[in-house]
Amino acid sequence: MAESTTANTPETGQPELKRAIGPKLLFFFVIGDILGTGIYTLTGDVAGKIGGALWMPFLGAFLVAFLTAFSYLELVGKYPRAAGAALYTNRAWGIHFLTFIVAFMVMCSGITSASTAAHGFGGTYLPRAFDIQVSGTVIAIVAVIFVLVLAAINFRGVSESVKANVVLTCIELSGLLIIIVVGIWAVLQGDGEPSRLVDVNPPGDQHWTFAIAGATGLAFFAMVGFEDSVNMAEECKEPAKIFPKSLLWGLAGAGLIYILVSVTASLLVPADQLAKAKSNSLFLVLEAGAPGFPLKVFAFIGLLAVVNSALINMLMASRLLYGMANERVLPPFFSTVHPLRRTPWVSILFTTGIAALLVGLVSKDAVSKLGGTTALLLLVVFFVVNIAVLRLRREKVEHKHFRAPTWAPILGAILCACLALPGVSGKKGEDYLIAGILVAGGIVLWGLNWLYMRARHEEPHHLDPENLTK
Repeated sequence: MAESTTANTPETGQPELKRAIGPKLLFFFVIGDILGTGIYTLTGDVAGKIGGALWMPFLGAFLVAFLTAFSYLELVGKYPRAAGAALYTNRAWGIHFLTFIVAFMVMCSGITSASTAAHGFGGTYLPRAFDIQVSGTVIAIVAVIFVLVLAAINFRGVSESVKANVVLTCIELSGLLIIIVVGIWAVLQGDGEPSRLVDVNPPGDQHWTFAIAGATGLAFFAMVGFEDSVNMAEECKEPAKIFPKSLLWGLAGAGLIYILVSVTASLLVPADQLAKAKSNSLFLVLEAGAPGFPLKVFAFIGLLAVVNSALINMLMASRLLYGMANERVLPPFFSTVHPLRRTPWVSILFTTGIAALLVGLVSKDAVSKLGGTTALLLLVVFFVVNIAVLRLRREKVEHKHFRAPTWAPILGAILCACLALPGVSGKKGEDYLIAGILVAGGIVLWGLNWLYMRARHEEPHHLDPENLTK
């Protein structure tokens, strides 16, 4: 049955979000979000932690993400609403503070990732693609304009946004396929050094097991993104039906591409050179495997990969606030939907404002560190989601939905907890300090939000399961 364009949500009386995402668009959303800028920028850093065996941490990160994806699939099928992890936390425990902090962590992951991408757009890929020099002030201005353009696309409509994502995903995918094809060609010509694929050579006297764990924790940042898709559940057609295949195939495809790219990089370029090149490591791979390949073309592809990553993260962040407002965890004005565009325009404005402040007032290095720390917080969020799916098994819904094998969330929770622990993850004390500061900021915001909600005599609530598919 065709959906009414004037249908309202029962909780807020606002127009419903437009359901424009089918299985193919959802698949491209998932794979585009995972690919993003991670593999374009992390290869060198991972090589610096482990040596030539680059494929090991990417494979490990894929397995952790895949296990957690099962939990997300059961929960999004059971509760196909916006807000993702925060919604599941609210339903599992009903603790306003815990729900708010989880929502805050996830929002930080989206906004800081988009802000990092905006800085990368103005400061790295734009100059390299067009062979120009830009100052710090110009980078900040370009980054702010970049964020505002993304907001306009976001406001225009989810259909336009996800279709733009399909085009950008195909382009960013082409860049990684170029790397893989160059690697295959070079190996067929007798180039490459296979022995590097099993070379675990961590810096200093670090034991190889901790080196693999630390590199996996870093590579995990490249595998996240699949969780953003569940925040789009209210804009998907038959979410309980289309999510399992779209999410799992998208995650599997991205994991395979990451492993092939990392194998290619290790075959063609020594690990120490990749580590020194950092975010430019894939340019070294091209130069080694195809010396005549025009690097500006690859830089332009990287430029569009950055755009896609930022667009998806800003979509997610705005839908998270919308969903939490519907749960009455946040003030209700965040659930305001534009009557014509049917997009959450207040949440879009709010998240855009934060991202613009970050890219305009904070240095690129600071934003990058914040983004890395948020990856640590996401491991905590994934741990919570894996526990929540088990706790919510006792809450039944009438419609059919995906059910994860019980061992998957248990193993996923254990691995997420291990990767977040100091000494195992390989993360620096600075990462935990910044994480603590972020959480402290979230606590302050929770207090202000609690005072606002109390003044309006509003309390957080649980949605009726019978209304969750409407």
